[in-house]
Amino acid sequence: MELDMYSIDNIVTTSTCDKDGNLKLFSAFQMMQDCSEMWIESEPGVKTFFEESGMTQLLASREVEIVRVPRFKEKLRTETSVFDVKPMFGFRNTFIYDSDGNVCYKTWSMGAFVDRISGKLQRIPDNVLKTVMIEPKKDMTYGERRIILPKNAAFKEQASVAVTHNDIDYNGHVNNANYIRIAMEYLPEGFAYRHVRVEYKRPVRFGEVIVPKTYLSTDGIFYVELLAANAVSAILELK
Repeated sequence: MELDMYSIDNIVTTSTCDKDGNLKLFSAFQMMQDCSEMWIESEPGVKTFFEESGMTQLLASREVEIVRVPRFKEKLRTETSVFDVKPMFGFRNTFIYDSDGNVCYKTWSMGAFVDRISGKLQRIPDNVLKTVMIEPKKDMTYGERRIILPKNAAFKEQASVAVTHNDIDYNGHVNNANYIRIAMEYLPEGFAYRHVRVEYKRPVRFGEVIVPKTYLSTDGIFYVELLAANAVSAILELK
């Protein structure tokens, strides 16, 4: 494993595993998200610019390949690296490895650089971009960022979910991993998946209500559409 990537050590604890002792997908997403966010500590140029300009990075999409689901008490390491960066968008890999260095989760994601208050896209100047360490793109599946829902699909509307204070992170909206937690409640019993895509479209804030809509296609793909304020907030695809 590369030694110059930003990394965080983790362990599968009682609060991160399910009733069968397997790491929850929600918890794996938390590990990915935390490592991606904390990456900025290894980039002093970007960190200083963000602090002075009031900017932040918001996740726009993530694609995940599940190689193996870790189990209770396993020690893990989450590593993240940037493979491309543009004035308003960044692209990264975030992999989770076991204690033997074998990969458990492969992911790539696209993030947007935005004003922390308004949420509007902002450009990072070239002199700051040039300070970012760029690593080789890792070997995994790179699908489309946008998720196209099946046409004329009979989506089932589920019970609405009120957004609580505990759902909100320091950016003032629902943390990206919490969309996964909500969506997994509607996974069909016994549904097996090894590939996950998520498209984040609109941040949801405290006091709003999320309306989940679900659909299982004839070819075995499970979709979850999460809406708030009559707009799509996130779309998930599991297969």
